[in-house]
Amino acid sequence: MASRCSAALRVLSRPSPLARCSRTTFATRRWASTEAAASTSSSPALPPSSNPTINRIVDDISGLTLLQASDLVAQLKSRLNIQEIAMPAASAAPAAAAPASDEPAAEKPKEKTVFNVMLESFDATAKPKVIREVKALVPNLTLIDAKKFVESLPKVLKENLSKEDAEKLKATFEAIGGVVKLD
Repeated sequence: MASRCSAALRVLSRPSPLARCSRTTFATRRWASTEAAASTSSSPALPPSSNPTINRIVDDISGLTLLQASDLVAQLKSRLNIQEIAMPAASAAPAAAAPASDEPAAEKPKEKTVFNVMLESFDATAKPKVIREVKALVPNLTLIDAKKFVESLPKVLKENLSKEDAEKLKATFEAIGGVVKLD
């Protein structure tokens, strides 16, 4: 309690631009300085500087609100011509270089693991079978929707299937007379 009072008295006794401020600004600064004094009393105190000008500046700055401190920083940057420097983002360390070899490494193309099954066409005699199979494949399609789907070929039946599932679906449709393409 005593440290709050002494900090408030120190702020009030200073001959600073506070005399020119309005009452609300004065009250805000007084509140901010008492809060700053309370927060610094719990943290370890730095040894006071022997220079009274620096002590006054530190006291004035510690009494500022965040908005006022932001304005102070902006004015100091403009007056001292300090440019904004973008700090580099943290990134992973570069990988170690592979040892050089006489033979160029043969790059293997990645084997495709995800397939889209596309129905391209079908035999005219197999149309009812293809419609039934499409309706069974997509559960929320009605018979009319399945018929429209089959009549508007080429269309994708299923997307993002594994190789095994795509091959099974292709074999099913080819068995009933459809032409299926895997993408």
